[in-house]
Amino acid sequence: MRLSPRHPRYGSLKVRAALAEASRTGLVVPEGLIAHGRGEAFDYLMGERTSPSARRAERLAAAWLRAAERPVVSVNGNVAALAARGIARLARARPGLGVEVNLFHRSPARVRAVSRALRAAGVHPLLGTRPTATIPHLPSDRALVDRNGIYAADVCLVPLEDGDRTEALRALGKRVISIDLNPFSRTSQEADLPIVDELTRALAHLAEDLEANRSPLGSGRFARSDRRTTLGEALRTVGRGLKRAAAARSRPSARRARASPPPARGSRGRSRRTPAPRSRRRRSRR
Repeated sequence: MRLSPRHPRYGSLKVRAALAEASRTGLVVPEGLIAHGRGEAFDYLMGERTSPSARRAERLAAAWLRAAERPVVSVNGNVAALAARGIARLARARPGLGVEVNLFHRSPARVRAVSRALRAAGVHPLLGTRPTATIPHLPSDRALVDRNGIYAADVCLVPLEDGDRTEALRALGKRVISIDLNPFSRTSQEADLPIVDELTRALAHLAEDLEANRSPLGSGRFARSDRRTTLGEALRTVGRGLKRAAAARSRPSARRARASPPPARGSRGRSRRTPAPRSRRRRSRR
């Protein structure tokens, strides 16, 4: 399908086309397409740009990744399809950052597809292709992890994650940073540090902040995060987007109303009737 750069939704259409192609190759599952559409709706309401509150969360997340002793980023099919290069840049910006393949809908073919996408983008080494540990009390394949990766991590960056594993990781004492456009999702609600922003924007900002940060690696000193405040600000951003959309929809109808004034009314609320011609009034009296 040919996409015109002049189309008002060009960026969005490019992402959809990439995901559709990835679904045909098995990199992305149908459930991933549904999840993307849900997030995209929130991005519309946020103006398709990073909000000030999300940018603050990204700066704090970069500081956490730098302070961590064993940071790991978890990668699923959607992340590999949309942001393999972003993951590679992030790994270069933070030396020692582990990159681990972790899939809810896991199969050997999908693991190979995700691994190929990441390696083609320059991610080496890659964890999670042969799991060596299990997260307890988690029934899905998300529980299958690398003993030297997510299982040993002190800080986990989990883009487009599911809420169950976010909760399970926190139960193991790990600090969890999420990237999710939906502030109502269980992932956002459970993460220690939720970033409510679009995936590629968030990864680019994290890489920029890490590249500019010269604080010691692995210091173990983590600035405080306030999840409730972060999510509250994200919800207010969504609310302002809804108000703007409602105002934009009401303005044209208001202009039409002003352009067509109502008919003149009589003193008792009845419309005034136009008087009949004089000759017609004479005939009516006869």
